[in-house]
Amino acid sequence: MLAWSFRTNDRPVRGEMTQTPPASGRSPLLAVCDVSVVFGGIVALNGVSFDMRQGQILGLIGPNGAGKTTLFNCLSRLYQPSAGDIRLEGRSILRRPPHRIAEIGIGRTFQNVALFPNLSVLDNVRVGAHSRTNSDIVSDSLRLPWVRRGETALDKRVHEILNYLELDEVAHATVSGLPFGTQKRVELARALAAEPKILLLDEPAGGLNHEEVYALGDLIRRIRDDRKVTVLLVEHHMGLVMSIADHVVALNFGRKLAEGTPATVQSDPDVIKAYLGSKDS
Repeated sequence: MLAWSFRTNDRPVRGEMTQTPPASGRSPLLAVCDVSVVFGGIVALNGVSFDMRQGQILGLIGPNGAGKTTLFNCLSRLYQPSAGDIRLEGRSILRRPPHRIAEIGIGRTFQNVALFPNLSVLDNVRVGAHSRTNSDIVSDSLRLPWVRRGETALDKRVHEILNYLELDEVAHATVSGLPFGTQKRVELARALAAEPKILLLDEPAGGLNHEEVYALGDLIRRIRDDRKVTVLLVEHHMGLVMSIADHVVALNFGRKLAEGTPATVQSDPDVIKAYLGSKDS
């Protein structure tokens, strides 16, 4: 079985896989407000703004060096914007340290897989669920009843996610010995274990073949629909982005170049020029 192929005949059905953006009058789940990032004299982001509605799949595209990963690093608090604000459900996230960003509902995967290579798949996913626990070292040491109940609930959630992503058979395998595509699924499972409101996917199709990319697109839609997770996707694979995104934002040289439906952005002359160049360039 390919690393990104999935069963389709026995998965739970929780409604049709249709794209149903919320009404335009509702407040955005995530608001990126005039965000700029400057490294020394280099402007990585320059006044970028856009909103994400709950339940959307938003594709963030642009050539290499456009500022996509820089923006992701601001959202996950690895970088501090030089100017602007980022608000989740109306509240700024910029005073939160990186280690407390998962607990407010932001989960992430990385362009280069960032797992604990010497741990098992099960333990890697359990790490992701840690932000949803509220025990402390004293309670853990004493094995208090409420701690044991919490661990039981955590294990149940972790095994449900492993089953959902078809990782049951490798649950006790060491991550470093698994194929790259399977490691990407483990990282996705770890992000889902934190029960995010927004899932940041950084180049999830990197290193996958055509059939695996198709299966990945189906999986991202299922995650949005089944688990009610809003998805922000950074991806160079235009076929994937244009086939699953409800809304697309294009960046170039740190600025927002275009925004709209996939069809609108795909046909925008400035976007075409940024990707393909022009006779005058």
